[in-house]
Order: sequence, then C-alpha cells, then structure tokens
Amino acid sequence: QVQLAESGGGLAQAGGSLRLSCAASGNIFSIDTMAWYRQAPGNERELVATISRGGSADYADSVKGRFTISRDNAKKMVYLQMNSLKPEDTALYYCNIVLVTENMYWGRGTQVTVSS
Repeated sequence: QVQLAESGGGLAQAGGSLRLSCAASGNIFSIDTMAWYRQAPGNERELVATISRGGSADYADSVKGRFTISRDNAKKMVYLQMNSLKPEDTALYYCNIVLVTENMYWGRGTQVTVSS
C-alpha cells in the first residue's frame, strides 16, 4: 500500500509565498517521477510541475519563474515552493508519484487560496 500526504496549503495574500510538501509512505522501493497538479473549480486538472529522479524539472508556463519543485529521495518527499502567488493560483493541489514499476499514486490534495 502506498499513501501520499500533502501539507502546507492555506491562505496567502497575492505576492506571498507558500511551500507545499508531500510525503510518500508505504510499500515503496524507488520513485521515478514526482509531480504537482492542481485543479480549480470548473477547471480541468492541470500539471503544475514535474521532477525526475535525477532532479530535472519542468513547469507549466503559468507558474514558470515563480514556482520551484524539489525532492528528497532519501525522505521520499517532494516540495513545491510557490512565490509571487496570484489569485489564479487558487486551487486544490495534488501530489503525484510514479514508481519505477510505473505504478501511479495520487494524494488527496491540499487547498491553496490566494486573496487579492
């Protein structure tokens, strides 16, 4: 059994910062890709950022230059540092991991709300 637990969401003012964390636990030997997705009401779930096991990161154009994804392989954690937050960043943020076995897992999400 594999579980993902997100934390760090909350309320921030426009221009502020939040740091999201995701801890993976359970029957995990090795994680390939780790990623953050988000979904706002009425919108489709979108990919925010992804990071390979070696640390190569990719970002959605909407967050590029403002967000930074990182991971700690030893702790089996992935982070999303969100700076210069905008109201349009308001969404439920989900952690996603793909194991080397290609099994995929999702967290339950953590709410981020940015006020203007």
